[in-house]
Amino acid sequence: MKNNNKASLLDLICVFLVLAAANMVTGVSTEFKVGDNGGWREPDLDNAAMYNQWAAKNRFQVGDSLSKGVNMISFLFRVQDSVLVVDKWGYHHCNTSNPISTFDDGKTVIKLDRPGPFYFISGAPDHCKNGQRLLANVLTLHPTPESPPSIAVPPQPYPTNSPSPSPLPSSEVSVVVAFILISMASAAALVTLVWGAP
Repeated sequence: MKNNNKASLLDLICVFLVLAAANMVTGVSTEFKVGDNGGWREPDLDNAAMYNQWAAKNRFQVGDSLSKGVNMISFLFRVQDSVLVVDKWGYHHCNTSNPISTFDDGKTVIKLDRPGPFYFISGAPDHCKNGQRLLANVLTLHPTPESPPSIAVPPQPYPTNSPSPSPLPSSEVSVVVAFILISMASAAALVTLVWGAP
């Protein structure tokens, strides 16, 4: 009977690990806080390009085949302000009269559910003209193409000032972690079957 309790516990652990791994693969999403700690506000006169600079240092993506999550963008602002989702013309001309959507609750989270540009402007008079607008270009993730068979090439000397390799995208890290967790769960199940049986 004691052996069955150990087997049941290991089975439960295996199920938990598999579910945790599946959740990591399907639940990937990133929430970007617009303007970082400054939030969504009218920029200072000497910093009118702050939102373009903020968007340039972030990478917005959808369409990852391993993820059912979507990226989100979060606007935190004073209640006297608002966020308008507009078209390209409305963005470039700061036109607040015909927005696609209007948000004025002080904390707005908008899902970036498609590739392409998303245009945001402030609904407060003159704030958009003073730089309170954001263009978020959302990229589609493309599957990594299979590499052709490798051919032995003699190593080339690298310049000493070469940039370091870029880190793995979060979706690739999630796949690696999920693979490790599934492997551990499979190993635990195998141990249970081989040594845990009465």
